Amino acid sequence: MSSKLHEAQEHCKAAEKFLKTSFLKWKPDFDSAADEYNQAAQCYRIARDVNKSKECYMKASELYTKNHSYFHAAKAIENAVIVSKEVASPEELYNMGLESSSLYQQHGSGDSGANVLDKVAKIIEDRAPELAVKLFQQAADVSSTESGQHQGSEYISKSSRILVKLERYDEAVDSIRREIGFHQESGNINAVGRLTVAIVLVQLARGDAVAAEKAYKEWGNNCEAPEMQTIEQLLQAYDEEDRESAKRALASPFIRSMDVEYARLATTVPLPEAIDPMPKANVRENAAPSYVSPNANPGSELQEGNDGNTGQQSFDTPAFDVKNDDEDGLC
Repeated sequence: MSSKLHEAQEHCKAAEKFLKTSFLKWKPDFDSAADEYNQAAQCYRIARDVNKSKECYMKASELYTKNHSYFHAAKAIENAVIVSKEVASPEELYNMGLESSSLYQQHGSGDSGANVLDKVAKIIEDRAPELAVKLFQQAADVSSTESGQHQGSEYISKSSRILVKLERYDEAVDSIRREIGFHQESGNINAVGRLTVAIVLVQLARGDAVAAEKAYKEWGNNCEAPEMQTIEQLLQAYDEEDRESAKRALASPFIRSMDVEYARLATTVPLPEAIDPMPKANVRENAAPSYVSPNANPGSELQEGNDGNTGQQSFDTPAFDVKNDDEDGLC
């Protein structure tokens, strides 16, 4: 047995003694017992006994909470997250992060509460991106109530990019709108212009060019010249259903310089359907002119016949001069 494991066991025994009551000691000493468990957890951590270390940190947190030492209780859980990040499930880490953040907020350290949510979200992002999104959104909520809008916009930005990556475009639109709100409150107009391009891309990915145009009308006045040029070229291409022009706009250098998630999104946006040209009339070359009867009278009109045969028509017949034999002179 290593010296650190032996030391950890001694700290655990000391913690149990502090929790015992006697005739002269009516109340357990929660604070001292918590300190002993905290030191035992550190020793187990050095000895690389992850499960024991996590267990002692959680016991320390429970005892600190009973003694109303909320900051130390939150810190103990945060340490337990760091120790067990490789072995604990994402769901367990998610719940531990929420509990630690709640304790930080009870102590009045909202920034620390947002920071621990951000830390846990980064740990579980690859394995459980859906849970990471929730943690980033909660971190933005906590940060916006405790401090300025700048930090909250960073947390919600991470949420937006994950939602785009997951192709949950409806939720991504809502998240980007919220992100724009954070920047508007902090007066960061440049960021609003860049996010306008992002929300236009997401709306086009949803297949809603009308919503993309509405988004541009709503926030386009915050865009700089390169952003306006990119969006207008893109929207015009979709309005005219010009596939080639849309493809060129989506491959513009400005879009390629955006965050990775949005640059990749531009490569998957469905292109507009090209308008097929009108088919030409089938006309035979060198065809003979239409036949016209030599007896046809150009000024004659069709008249309906009333000779008793339904549907039959009669035509005006041309008048001919009939010569009378009596009129001819005989020699």
